[in-house]
Amino acid sequence: MADEKIVLEAERLRREIDRHNYLYYVLAKPEIEDYEFDRMLEKLAGLEKTYPELKTLDSPTQRVGGWITKEFPTVIHREPMLSLSNTYSIEEIGEFYRRVMKLLPPGEEGGEGPAFVAELKFDGVAVSLLYENGQLSRGATRGDGMRGDDITPNARTINTVPLRLRPAGDDSGTAPNRYDGTVIEVRGEVFMRKDDFAALNESRPEDEQFANPRNATAGTLKLQDSAEVARRKLYFAAYYLEGEPFGEKAHHARLEMLKTMGFYTDRHYRLCHDPEEIRSFISHWDNERWSLPYETDGVVLKLDDISLRAAVGSTSKSPRWAIAFKYPAQRASTVLRKVVFQVGRLGTVTPVAYLDPVKLAGTTVSRSTLHNLDEIERLDVHLLDTVLIEKAGEIIPKVVSVEKQKRPSGARPITVPEVCPSCATPLVRHEGEVNLCCPNEEGCPAQKRARIEHFASRNAMDISGLGKAIVEQLVDKELAHDAGDLYGLTPDMLRGLERQGEKSSLKLVDAIEKSKSRGYDRVLFGLGIRHVGLATARELAEAYPSMEELGDASLDELSAVPDVGPVIAESVHAFFKNPIACRMIEKLHTAGVRMTSEETKARVNDNFDGMKVVFTGTLERHTRPEAAELVVERGGREAGSVSKNTDLVVAGKDPGSKLEKARKLGVRVVSEEEFEAMLFGE
Repeated sequence: MADEKIVLEAERLRREIDRHNYLYYVLAKPEIEDYEFDRMLEKLAGLEKTYPELKTLDSPTQRVGGWITKEFPTVIHREPMLSLSNTYSIEEIGEFYRRVMKLLPPGEEGGEGPAFVAELKFDGVAVSLLYENGQLSRGATRGDGMRGDDITPNARTINTVPLRLRPAGDDSGTAPNRYDGTVIEVRGEVFMRKDDFAALNESRPEDEQFANPRNATAGTLKLQDSAEVARRKLYFAAYYLEGEPFGEKAHHARLEMLKTMGFYTDRHYRLCHDPEEIRSFISHWDNERWSLPYETDGVVLKLDDISLRAAVGSTSKSPRWAIAFKYPAQRASTVLRKVVFQVGRLGTVTPVAYLDPVKLAGTTVSRSTLHNLDEIERLDVHLLDTVLIEKAGEIIPKVVSVEKQKRPSGARPITVPEVCPSCATPLVRHEGEVNLCCPNEEGCPAQKRARIEHFASRNAMDISGLGKAIVEQLVDKELAHDAGDLYGLTPDMLRGLERQGEKSSLKLVDAIEKSKSRGYDRVLFGLGIRHVGLATARELAEAYPSMEELGDASLDELSAVPDVGPVIAESVHAFFKNPIACRMIEKLHTAGVRMTSEETKARVNDNFDGMKVVFTGTLERHTRPEAAELVVERGGREAGSVSKNTDLVVAGKDPGSKLEKARKLGVRVVSEEEFEAMLFGE
């Protein structure tokens, strides 16, 4: 039991961590370094582990997630979450303004006229948060407007979602709770910043990358593992505040209150009193939005006076007192000069268009993907064509059409290569796939370079200093054929490379050495197995605590791992049967790269040593995870499906098809009582 001194220290740490979180995320005025913040968080987590009674739902330590949700319950919103009417026309904004003026009570439209709040429109996912007595009690998606999904465990992981409201107007966070006995609703948009989106895509296989931050955000909020949600760094921007304490306060005043209560809000909003001010705001951000660290696809206009909104009213779908102006996707015309076919780490050949440089969405674009041969054929694009490009999701440049009326006489069709541009091996096109592929996995320099670059990337082994130029030289000079060869490099070998002096060579060798302890899951991701992103690598590492066990797993066993399934299982199984991959893994093992899980469970006994156990039906004495943990503590492991390699099936109440399959295969079947006896028997 914690004494009063420890209780007070835990409370002090919670207040300090919340205060620094507020300074960092809301005010953008951090007072301490990340290291100091992490130390405080670790200290609080240590106290809560030693004294579990100190842990609270609003503790900052709860943001790391860890809850597994099998399904998201449906909840009914207190008030419908109506969608906004959209327009791409500045003229329609003027019509909206005049329409609202006509609907106002007599006398309200005179003089300067009521104000509108112009806010930037975050390109994310709408979410509602409920606070009871100042503490977060529920987070829900918009859904159909009437009902949404309860995503409370995922909402808790978002740093800009306060777990407990700060008393409005108090920067210290120490004032008494002013929200006792109240229910407050806050609505806003969950989104992903551009740099976090780029890092997330870098951690995923090329064929599983998200098209834009909004898709990434929507996919993340649907994840069943809140720990993975926490790792993806979502933000919540609040734009709506409702509750008894706020009476008839105007909308702009509520935005200010949200900020002092601990929420991140749009700090760029403006009060506008006439159509000209509104048009000025929209015009300003048409260009300036590209400098923001997040995506915004428009401007939202809302009547500022809350008391007048009821008079203006709503349709069944949208409020009449608000509207969203959406910027059209920016496009630009430029000339296609050449097409280069690039070879990726999996042998996929991708056409890349080289363009005359052109300004688009705040950046200069000189290259664009053409995706695949089918896309080239669909566009009927030729060299020297004038093409129209836009940024898909405002992120990735793509060619959307060809201005064929401008096609010059010298334009010519794009020549599709028959052999690999890197190694001259004849290209193949597998059945059902749209890309060409180089089958020379072992000898293709481009594939070697791409695999090593992936292995050294930030989300894999994070080898500082091992950039594209160095990797290219290592492969060209045959100093490295695969990632395993990196650990045999010496400063003397590196000093012969361009721009590699004595100091930089020592630093690179040191960085390679340090990467040995990065973690088993990151090694798995770094191997570059088709379809295996960072999240899947974590699942595999958890299911199979060593590389050796993973390599020995059957297709059925791999398919039973959460979020894996038959396609990924086939890919993983094939990888470990590939002699090229096996040689690389052996090099990594010899070099001392960590290829086992960091935490090894202490054995209670050896009663299940080496056994693969499958559970079916409902267990009465243990939950399924608890039963699996008991097996692990005794040297065995759980498998998700029955195969000829299964050693034991534990049948609970109402067993399923696994029991029938076990009997057909002659696998031993025991009851829960027999399983219990096996756990503790001699």
